Amino acid sequence: MKAENSTKIQFDSLSVNEGYARGAAAAFLARYDPTVPQLADIKTAVSEAVTNCIVHAYPDQVGPVYLSISVYPDRQVRITVADKGVGIPDVAQAMEPLFTTGDPEERSGLGFAVMQSFMDRVRVLSRPGHGTRVVMTKHLSEKESST
Repeated sequence: MKAENSTKIQFDSLSVNEGYARGAAAAFLARYDPTVPQLADIKTAVSEAVTNCIVHAYPDQVGPVYLSISVYPDRQVRITVADKGVGIPDVAQAMEPLFTTGDPEERSGLGFAVMQSFMDRVRVLSRPGHGTRVVMTKHLSEKESST
């Protein structure tokens, strides 16, 4: 099925851009009139995926982060957050709750678990040395009309 609308943006892996990504996703999806909980879920999942790029993809340097959002006629939203960073050697292990390669004093290891809890589906594709792509989908239910 062909997307009815889509957008792509690229930004640097700087922590200040996490809020930009959340806001961009919310602004793009606003015309589809998601419920407040749906929009909060999507913003949180985007935040977690972008934060993973900022923290893990480019250790001690800045690199590009790519955010793409597509909306399909059936109100399915597909969001992809990608980088060209170091990649994830073991995706299954990285997706285990509480697993982190960062400092456990600073990182909880719950990013993927949060994404999975807020989105209908989360798929992670990664090649060490080539980067990571997180593909998340969520169906936007129709708002109930108050008559």
